[in-house]
Amino acid sequence: MTRAGPTPEGGAAPAAGGADGPRVRIAAVADLHAHKGHHGEFRPLVTELEGKADVLLLPGDLTNLGLPEEAETLAADLASLRIPILAVLGNHDHHSGKAEEVKRALAVKANVTFLEDETFEFGGVGFAGVKGFGGGFGAHMLSAFGEEATKHFVSEAISETIALENALKTLTTPRVVVAMHYSPIAETVAGEPAEVAPFLGCSRFAEAIDRHDIAAVFHGHAHHGSPRGQTGKGIPVYNCSLALLRHRAMPPYVIVEV
Repeated sequence: MTRAGPTPEGGAAPAAGGADGPRVRIAAVADLHAHKGHHGEFRPLVTELEGKADVLLLPGDLTNLGLPEEAETLAADLASLRIPILAVLGNHDHHSGKAEEVKRALAVKANVTFLEDETFEFGGVGFAGVKGFGGGFGAHMLSAFGEEATKHFVSEAISETIALENALKTLTTPRVVVAMHYSPIAETVAGEPAEVAPFLGCSRFAEAIDRHDIAAVFHGHAHHGSPRGQTGKGIPVYNCSLALLRHRAMPPYVIVEV
């Protein structure tokens, strides 16, 4: 299912565009890790974004322990934002087995659209997303061989990759953006300990992304990784983990025009 948002003219004014229409400003930040007792923690972020972006993208780990109460705390901070808010879940959001309740709280109380459930269109830009999964990169990517537990692990990455491919096939917009929690490339997890790299993303997603014309990819999860890289095809990939942005003394979000 694809849902269309209002045109850019209905929200903040976009930058001038080309033949594909006005440019759309995307603000992206992942790994908010909202706690149920931290009321108002993200209201300054919401205030700062007013007038700076046309869409807010949240690539996973919206909550700390995957509790609906944490989602409600975050929703209260996001509710005043008058631009589309798009998200995917992260591993933390699944921790307590209440992922659907987390999504429901944010959808009902802050009008958040979850890209695992539907694609979204705004101003000539189509948005697709999945959580993603681990598995490693390049020649060191884990294969479905050996014990059943290993096969199940790889199967999860394959299932998520297929879900992303299916979503991308439904979009007909001139520009397309992908949101994930896990990284599709090794470059943006560089800086993390090598031992954990296979659990931070998987090249299967980059292979799927490179089969399409994608304007940009956003992810989180790698708190100590690198801010930017690209797929083999040259598609830009942005690690917008809040912890990484703070560590680099960068603004608490990434803004990209597409």
